[in-house]
Amino acid sequence: MKKFGWYGKNQRIQRYRCTQCGKTFSDTPPRPFDELRIPIALGCQAVHLLVEGMGIRATERLTRLHRDTVTAILEVAGHKCARLLDEKILNVAVESVQVDELWCFVGCKQIHNTLKAAHLGDQYTFLGIDRASKLILSHTVGKRDYPTTLRFVQDIKKRVDGRIQLTSDQWQGYVRAVLETFYSEIDFAQQQKEFAPSPNGSSNVTARRYSPPQCVGIKTKIHIGNPNWNQISTSHVERTNLSVRLFTRRFTRLTLGYSKTLENLKHAVALFVAHFNFCRVHSAHKQTPAMAAGLTDRVWTISDLLAPSIAP
Repeated sequence: MKKFGWYGKNQRIQRYRCTQCGKTFSDTPPRPFDELRIPIALGCQAVHLLVEGMGIRATERLTRLHRDTVTAILEVAGHKCARLLDEKILNVAVESVQVDELWCFVGCKQIHNTLKAAHLGDQYTFLGIDRASKLILSHTVGKRDYPTTLRFVQDIKKRVDGRIQLTSDQWQGYVRAVLETFYSEIDFAQQQKEFAPSPNGSSNVTARRYSPPQCVGIKTKIHIGNPNWNQISTSHVERTNLSVRLFTRRFTRLTLGYSKTLENLKHAVALFVAHFNFCRVHSAHKQTPAMAAGLTDRVWTISDLLAPSIAP
């Protein structure tokens, strides 16, 4: 190769040409947003707005970026955050894990999904958190069925180190998935909450859409091992579900902010989980969950999440 001039206004970048094939290329350093030619500060601002609960079009109005560019930023950030989580959250020493599923929909409500397409209609985000550090150990997006549940439980096993105590809700797919994944090397219990009927006579399902009903009882069933009864709970992961709905626009119900494609929903969830674990200081222990779990010693920035190389 040989030098082949310069380009760029604010920064002079050397270009080269291959002497064999004639193709030209530049000596540019890796960029946080890959091939997107946007200022780094503006791209990080767009990501910051997305993780604070802004939608695509609201981010477009505030940053003056086109909505297609905002979506492209989400895709790049989602890919990088998913890779970050795969590299950083491995063999974590935890004692008690809580799991739950969070409902949303893609494209249309399930009743209008007449073609029964797997990528449309009801979609569930499975979350598994460490009770002590509040670290989101694992997440999986898909239908609320056994294959998705099995994939989620297998991912949890890959993230933790040693024997754990696991608590879930009454979804029966967990029983078979946990047994096939962990066998007897786990302490597993399920907890079912019973709610009082609405005082105004409306159905319990309708009432729960707008305000939390009163919990009048809890049924606990132990399936495997000998769990610690004081740690059998799903309250912490249910509180994390609230954070997901608060800081991810796609989970806000009764609005137009729902996901239009399943892939972008997965990108948004990966971005939220990475930001929640490494950037957001949790009120429970005044640290980020990653700091509380011993995965890092500082609060990360948006730039750290999107860096070409994984931050220390």
